[in-house]
Order: sequence, then structure tokens, then C-alpha cells
Amino acid sequence: MNGGMKRLNIILSVVLALYYTVSFGQQSAAAEQTSSADAKRRVVPGLKAGFNRSNVYDEQGQDFVANGKTGFAGGFFIAFPIGGFLGFQPEVLLSQKGFSSSGTIFGLPYYLERTSTFLDIPLQAQIKPFRFLSLLAGVQYSYLLKQRDSFTHGLNTVAQSEEFANDNIRKNIFGWVMGGDINIRHIVLSGRAGWDLRANRGDGSSYTPRYKNVWLQATIGYRFY
Repeated sequence: MNGGMKRLNIILSVVLALYYTVSFGQQSAAAEQTSSADAKRRVVPGLKAGFNRSNVYDEQGQDFVANGKTGFAGGFFIAFPIGGFLGFQPEVLLSQKGFSSSGTIFGLPYYLERTSTFLDIPLQAQIKPFRFLSLLAGVQYSYLLKQRDSFTHGLNTVAQSEEFANDNIRKNIFGWVMGGDINIRHIVLSGRAGWDLRANRGDGSSYTPRYKNVWLQATIGYRFY
């Protein structure tokens, strides 16, 4: 009899443990789902970091062949809700772009590499069709902070770096950016594509740059909410 009672107590203990485990898991999942859903309707700041894969193209369409270049991209963002399905997300990013090119001059091979560091400020509209997905598109203003050129011809290499103190907010490069965010709890996986359109001189005039940046961007971020 004592053995049967012990087995019954063990079975009841296991059943109760399973019940509380399942109940706690369901409550945690419901709380997480509610928290994630609430994130669509509140101001959510975050940090992100990753890389750009960039290149340039010749606006005049002449024979200029460039190869892509990989650089750092990272900074912070703030998502402002406009209801449950729309929003506005500005970002401030340190972004490296550039290209490399190679060929032959006077019978000797050459290699040119340019790395341009920008302060990118994308201003993006959000469409949030699902809790885990945001689609973004908007304009971007880029401020050139630093540029480094390295040129190798034969056995000779010349490298030059230049820093820019761009305190004129009107002196920038205007472009488009579009992409999407995949939201997994506090983690956000982001992909963007962008390209330059116009350059502003800072005196109210603008022009179309001959060589324009184009880039793909992939980052991983953390949302604070």
C-alpha cells in the first residue's frame, strides 16, 4: 500500500510540474507577444552595426570599371509610431563606402582603392504589415567626413588621406534608401539598398555628381523597449 501511495505521489508531482511548466511557458509567450506588439505602438530607440557593400557608377556612362568594396556601417535609430501600421524611422550612421579599380597604364599594372567615410542620415517611412516585419523607404543625406585614396602603379604606391570638417548642413549628398527590418524580440536584422542622386554645394545650388555611390547594407541591431 505504501509503495502504491509513493508511486501515486510521484505521478501527481510530475503532472503538477508539467502543468505549471506549460502554464508558465504560455504566460511568458503571451507576455512576449504583447510586448512585441506594443513595440509597434511606442517610440523604440536602438543600436545597429554591420557592413556596406558599395561601388560607384559613372553618370556619363564612359568606360570606367570599378569593383565593389566592403566597409563598416553602424549607429543608432529611433522608430516613431504613427498608429499600429505606419511609422517614421530616422537613423544616424557612420558609413564607409568606396570602390577599387585596376588596369594598365603605360604597360604597367595599376590598382586604385578609395574609402570614403560618411555620416549618413536616412529619414525613412515605415510600413508594418506584421509584428515581425517593417518595410522602409525614404531619403538620405550624407556628409563626407574623411576620404582615403591609395594608388599603386608598378612598384610605387601613393596613399593620401583627407579629413573634412563639414559644418555646413546644406553641403551634403542627397539620395534614396529602401529596405526592411526583421524583428525578433529585441533583435532586429536590417537590409538596405541606396544610391546617390544629387550633391548640394551648400550655397543653395546643387549638381549631379559624375560618380555616384551605390550600396547594399546589412546590419544587426538591438531595440530598447
